[in-house]
Amino acid sequence: MDDTTAREELRFFLKDTVRRSVDFSRTAQNLGAPPPPVQKPVPGDAARISLPGPEKWTAVGDLSLREAMERRRSVRQFSNRPFSLEELAFLLWATQGVRGESDPVRTYRTVPSAGCRHPFETYLAVFRVEGLEKGLYRYLPLEHALLPLGHPDRLEEETARAALGQKFAGKGAVTFFWTALPWRTEWRYSEASVKVIALDGGHICQNLYLACEAIGAGTCAIAAYDQDAADRLVGADGKDEFVVYMAPAGKKGDFTTP
Repeated sequence: MDDTTAREELRFFLKDTVRRSVDFSRTAQNLGAPPPPVQKPVPGDAARISLPGPEKWTAVGDLSLREAMERRRSVRQFSNRPFSLEELAFLLWATQGVRGESDPVRTYRTVPSAGCRHPFETYLAVFRVEGLEKGLYRYLPLEHALLPLGHPDRLEEETARAALGQKFAGKGAVTFFWTALPWRTEWRYSEASVKVIALDGGHICQNLYLACEAIGAGTCAIAAYDQDAADRLVGADGKDEFVVYMAPAGKKGDFTTP
């Protein structure tokens, strides 16, 4: 396959043409398959760390949406100041928080998702957050809690390695890893899922940018990474779940770029 043909085939998935080619009467949903869970299962005896919810926040800034949008930059240098647990809870809520009733088919969250499918899980490499040990965690949006996953050695270096050696990826207070579980969306949209999953990831990261501004922090989206290293770090199998996006976040230093 030459480069031109390959590009044309990949561009096809960015067009609405793919949706119109799907026989929606044959999707898993319409054939009666049970819906995928809206959150990865958690062992019943697993330790959880509860996070403060919106009703308890006192330190989250009151920056206007206009100001947040005007100030938004990609930040690659961070200060050594930690996040408070409240600030981290705010960032997690802003990017994947559940804001309404949920059921086995859907959750209403702070970001939009095609068909309310929300195919992403959020993992964190935590470096400097008050009240948390350095280590890996998974966010549990249904409970607004963290699931500790362990405390790997050389976490900063492993995070940077997962980002193809981009050292700033391991220099913030935390680094977000978003994994996709495509079946959540494929269950409803079949082949049309590729485009909308990618769009959903953009919604999530843009909310992180704006939420960071509200707490005097910054972030930088990373889409260039070592797939195997990133999957291995967060424990994704690389087939039914895999990393699609990364973003370190931390209090701002002196250097920002557009």
